[in-house]
Amino acid sequence: MKIPKIDLKDYEYTLPEERIAKFPLEKRDSSQLLEYKKGKIKHHHFFNLSELLHEDTLLVYNNTKVIPARLIFQRNTGARIEVFLLQPYTPSKVISEIMLTKKAVTWETLVGNAKKWKEGEILQGELEIQGKKVVLTAKLIDPLRKLVEFSWGEAEIPFVDVVEACGETPLPPYLNRKPIQEDKSRYQTVYSKKEGAVAAPTAGLHFTEEIFARLREKGIQEAEVTLHVSAGTFQPIKVAEVQDHPMHSEQLDIRIETVDKLAKHTGKIVAVGTTSVRTLESLYWYGVKLIEEGEKSFTIEKLAPYRKRSYLPSRKEALDAVKHEMERVSLSSILGTTEIFLIPGYEFQMVDALITNFHQPGSTLILLIASILGQDWKKVYEEALEKEYRFLSYGDSSLLWV
Repeated sequence: MKIPKIDLKDYEYTLPEERIAKFPLEKRDSSQLLEYKKGKIKHHHFFNLSELLHEDTLLVYNNTKVIPARLIFQRNTGARIEVFLLQPYTPSKVISEIMLTKKAVTWETLVGNAKKWKEGEILQGELEIQGKKVVLTAKLIDPLRKLVEFSWGEAEIPFVDVVEACGETPLPPYLNRKPIQEDKSRYQTVYSKKEGAVAAPTAGLHFTEEIFARLREKGIQEAEVTLHVSAGTFQPIKVAEVQDHPMHSEQLDIRIETVDKLAKHTGKIVAVGTTSVRTLESLYWYGVKLIEEGEKSFTIEKLAPYRKRSYLPSRKEALDAVKHEMERVSLSSILGTTEIFLIPGYEFQMVDALITNFHQPGSTLILLIASILGQDWKKVYEEALEKEYRFLSYGDSSLLWV
C-alpha cells in the first residue's frame, strides 16, 4: 500500500448546525440507518439491522466504558479549575490497572483555567462514596506536561469509584452544552464493561437488548474487543501533509477467544464503530509483525500498514500467529497500543463492513470513511444531509460495505 497524496479540502463538507444531534432520541434503535453497498444507497431504521446482515456474519463491537473524565475543582479564590483525564501515568500506564488502584495516581491531563493553578498547589473536593465522606485532592506536579496527582486517603476505594462519584460525562466539544443526568446512561453503550474511555464508541449507542435478541435469533455471531477511546478522536487535522497528523496512542485489549473466533470465521466480519475497525486492523498488523520480525510488542505505529512489502499474509495466517504467540506465553488476553491511521488508499484486511455514525468534516474519521467508500463518501454524506439525517455522536447511523 502506498500513502496517496491527500488534500484535506477534498474531505470537507458543509455541516449545518441544525444537523448536529445535540441530544439522543428517546429510543436508541429508532435512529435512521443509511446502507451503502456497491455504489447504491438504501434507507432503513436501526431496528431493521438484523434484516440487513447475512446469517454467517460476525459482529464485532468495542466494550469500552466511558469514565466521567471531567473533574471540577475550585481554588480558595473561587476560580474554577477543570481537569480532563487523558492518559494514566503512575503507578501504571495500563488503564484497566490504574482504574482499580486504591492509592495515589498520576494522570496526563488537559487543564482548563491552567494559568490560575500554581505548581504544587493542592486543590480539594469533598465526595461521598459508599456512605463515606472522602476528600479528593489534586496536585499539579508538572505544569508543562499537565501531570496531576490525585489522592483520596481511603485504602478500600478504587480510583474508578472516585471518578464515578465526582466526574462529569465527557461530552464531545461540538455538542456545545453541559452534560445532564440523561447523558450518564445514554452516552454509554448497553454492552459497556471495561472502564477507561474518555469518549464513547458512538456507533454502539444505537444497540438495545431487543436488537441483540433479533441478531442472535438469526444466528449472527458476536465478538468483543476493547479499545479505550482517547480525546485524540476529536483532534482536528492542522498539518498540510495529512500523514503528519499526530495520532494519539490508544490502549486495546483482546481476548484469545476473540482471536480464535476471528481466525476461524469464514463469513462476513462487520465492525461496530471506527474504534472496532481500528482494533481489528491493528490486530492483523500485529500478526504481520510477528510473522515478519518475530516482534513481540503489540504496538502499531500510525503508518505501519503503508510500508512496502513483497508479501502480505492472509487474515487467518496473521491471526494464527497472534494466537500462537498468546499460547506460547500463556496469555488469556493481549494488551497493546495503536496509532493506526486509516486513510484513502488503505486496503482492509479484516472487515467487510462498518456500522458507524456521520462524522465531522475534514476529520480523521472522514478519512477512514473515505478509505472504505472512496469518493462515494461525498454521495453518502450529501444524501444523508438531503434526507435530514442527524449527525455526530448522538446522530443517526450507517452500514457501509467495503
